[in-house]
Amino acid sequence: MRFRDLDAWLNWQGGLHPKDIELGLDRVEAVWRRLGPKPPPFPVITVGGTNGKGSCVAMLEAILRAAGYRTACYSSPHLLRYNERVRLDAEPVADRALCEAFDRVDRARRDIALTYFEFGTLAALDLFVRAEPDLALLEVGLGGRLDAVNLLDADVSVVTSIGLDHTAWLGESLDQIAGEKAGIFRRDRPAIIGQRDAPTRLRAEAERLGSLPRQLGRELDWELGSGGWIWVGPGGERLALPAPAMRGTFQYDNASAAIAALRELGGRLPVPVNAIRSGLQRAQLRGRFQVVPGRPCCILDVAHNGAAGDALAANLRAFACPGRTRAVLAVLSDKAPEALVRPLLPLVDEWYLAQSDDPRAMSVGVLSARLAPLLSARPAVVHRTVGAALAAAESASGSGDCLLVVGSFTTVGEALRRLEEARSAWG
Repeated sequence: MRFRDLDAWLNWQGGLHPKDIELGLDRVEAVWRRLGPKPPPFPVITVGGTNGKGSCVAMLEAILRAAGYRTACYSSPHLLRYNERVRLDAEPVADRALCEAFDRVDRARRDIALTYFEFGTLAALDLFVRAEPDLALLEVGLGGRLDAVNLLDADVSVVTSIGLDHTAWLGESLDQIAGEKAGIFRRDRPAIIGQRDAPTRLRAEAERLGSLPRQLGRELDWELGSGGWIWVGPGGERLALPAPAMRGTFQYDNASAAIAALRELGGRLPVPVNAIRSGLQRAQLRGRFQVVPGRPCCILDVAHNGAAGDALAANLRAFACPGRTRAVLAVLSDKAPEALVRPLLPLVDEWYLAQSDDPRAMSVGVLSARLAPLLSARPAVVHRTVGAALAAAESASGSGDCLLVVGSFTTVGEALRRLEEARSAWG
C-alpha cells in the first residue's frame, strides 16, 4: 500500500493530475474496467443540479433508511472530514476502509493520472459494490455529462435545478448548462426534473435521449395543506406529508423530486408513506441554513451563487433575526460574489469579508474590490482569514444579534470547526 494514513492519500491525490478539474469519462471508465466489477446489482439514483442536489440526496437517504433499506451514498464536497463523502447506512466509512479502496484504485489505474474527484469517486464505487447495499445514491460533483459519477447508468436520474455556476466548464448560458446536466439521463429510464421553470433544453434533452421525463409543475407537483403539504404524483397520486425538517419553501421542490424518484423504483424497493413522512422529518444537512443556537446565534449556509443567494434571503426573512445581522463572507475565485450578495443586501447590517483556507479562494482584496460598488453604503470590514472575521463579528454582536457565515463549503467548514472547538472547550 502506498500510504496507510488517509491524509497522506488525500494530499498525494491532490497532485496526481496536473489539473484540479478535468472533465471526461475516459480515464475513470478505463480504471473501472480494470477494477473488474460488473454493473452493480443494486439500483442507482444519480442526483445533479446547480442547487438543491445535496438536500435531495439527504432526503432520499433518510427516507430509505426509515424504510429499513441499506443505503450507500456518495456526495461532495465535505465540510469537516473527507469521510463525510462516502457513507454506508448513513454512517461515514472508516479511514482504513477508504485507504484500502484507494490502494485498489491506485493499483488498477497503473499510469493513468486521475483527478482528486475521480480517484475518490472510483474508491467510493468500489466500496459500494463490495458492501452490496439495497440502493446507491450518487451526487454529481460538477455538471453531469462528463462527471465521474456518470460512469454508472442510473436507474433514476434527478436534476434539481439549473442556475449560472461553474460557467468556465459548463457554459455561459442556462441552456448550455442544462445540456450538461441532462447528460445523466438514460434511455427508457425516469428523468426527474425538480424545477418548474427549468430551461426548456433540460426536458428537450430528456426527450431526445428517450428518457421518461417527470417534471415539477407537469407530471408531478405539490401544494400546501392543513398542517403540512400534499405531494401530487404522476397519475394523480396524492400524499399528505409533514413539512421537511430543512428550512425553506424550495425544500418542497427537492422533497417532491426525491419522492418522485422513489416512486419510480417502487416495484423494486417499495417505500411506505410512513417512511416518507419519517424521513422528511429526520433529514438534516449541515451548512444548509444551519442555525447554531447561542448569543449571538450563528447561521451557516454554503450558498455560493445567485440562485442560492435568493433562497438564503427568503430563509433570512422568515427567520426574522430580532437584532442586527452581521455576515462573514469568503468565496472561491471562480464565483460571482455580486450575484450572491445582491439579494442579501436588505437583510445584512454589516459585512466582514475574508479569504478562506482553500487554494482556489478569491483573495480578500479582490473580493472587497468587486463588492465595493454594492457595499458603499454599508459597513464592510476586511480580514485575512475566516476565523479572524468571525471573531470580529462575534465581538461586535449582542445576545439578540445573528451571525451569518456564507460563501462556500470551505468558508462554512472553517466556521463550523471553530464553533465545535469552542463547544469542546466549554465542556
